[in-house]
Amino acid sequence: MNEIKLLDREFSVYLTEDEIQGRVTALAEKINEDLKGEDVLFFGILNGVFSTGKIKELIGWNEDITGKTVVVIEDIVDTGATLERVIGELKLRKAAEVKICTLLFKPEAYTKDIPIDYIGFEIPNNFVVGYGLDYDGYGRNLKAIYKLTK
Repeated sequence: MNEIKLLDREFSVYLTEDEIQGRVTALAEKINEDLKGEDVLFFGILNGVFSTGKIKELIGWNEDITGKTVVVIEDIVDTGATLERVIGELKLRKAAEVKICTLLFKPEAYTKDIPIDYIGFEIPNNFVVGYGLDYDGYGRNLKAIYKLTK
């Protein structure tokens, strides 16, 4: 399935499932190598839960992270607004170090100075769906990542 239609938009394959899986494996190996022997906590961000610029608190957060290395896992980083707020919260909770890992990074859209430690793919500032990313609730379960064509 190289092209799909979701609601009123058309998308074409941008990253295949094999490309994504290969890169995720490589990222995991690099993180394991870099943080071997450290006390690490992984923190996944579900962007659908937060509205950009209006993040109030980390819901359900009860883990003591004092002195731990926290790896923030993002599906996609564009402007960096969500990331900035989450990192602020983690520092208030006395994380020893915060590392950022994202599958997709849009450098053209990024407006923050926070370093991204682990990047799966740098992509243009295109609208993408699939592999957890959706368009008005559609396309999230696609096994590849598709970019908007029309």
